[in-house]
Amino acid sequence: KTFAAQRAVTVTERGNPVSQLNELEWVKGEIWANVWQKDSIARIDPNTGTVTGWIDLTGILPSLDRTGKEDVLNGIAYDAATDRIHVTGKLWPKLYEIRLKAK
Repeated sequence: KTFAAQRAVTVTERGNPVSQLNELEWVKGEIWANVWQKDSIARIDPNTGTVTGWIDLTGILPSLDRTGKEDVLNGIAYDAATDRIHVTGKLWPKLYEIRLKAK
């Protein structure tokens, strides 16, 4: 109701702080956050702040569609009703639906 912060969590990977997190999204009990200026998304345990894995989206936006002017990953959306995940970026001309595959 007030938009007051409820709590804060420090995000870490192997005990080291992870910085430059941008665009947070709640996905199936995890926090997903892209890293500014990188085509990767951190999967974060909301209770501990620990990075549990990375989603590598290198090459998702073809070089032909890049302008070189801050056209970076900057948008994550999860639709729980359809279990679909979409990503886009700043100045990207496209929206992508992604599906994760186990390694």
